[in-house]
Amino acid sequence: MDLTLPPTVTERAYARLSEIGAARQGKALRIAVEGGGCSGFQYSITLDAPAEDDLVLEGAGEKVVVDSVSLPFLQNATIDFTRELIGAKFVIDNPNATSSCGCGTSFSM
Repeated sequence: MDLTLPPTVTERAYARLSEIGAARQGKALRIAVEGGGCSGFQYSITLDAPAEDDLVLEGAGEKVVVDSVSLPFLQNATIDFTRELIGAKFVIDNPNATSSCGCGTSFSM
């Protein structure tokens, strides 16, 4: 039997949310999975107000939210923030994805 765990959020991701003042604006980082993209599913990463049926992950005074439809696709995933030469962005390390696209936002299961 597989153990189902909600996604985890790194300290770097919470620190970036704090830098941009998400909580002060009444917003959370929303991670959603939508159909589409070049591999079948794609991530939607936005700042949004938490909704009633969201899973709310909290740290460093900041929130990350996942809706109930997206949650099964993000089991055991890690939400992080990375800075690279080409830019800085939130990234998702998803062990459920069987393949992903070079764009980093599209995946298949």
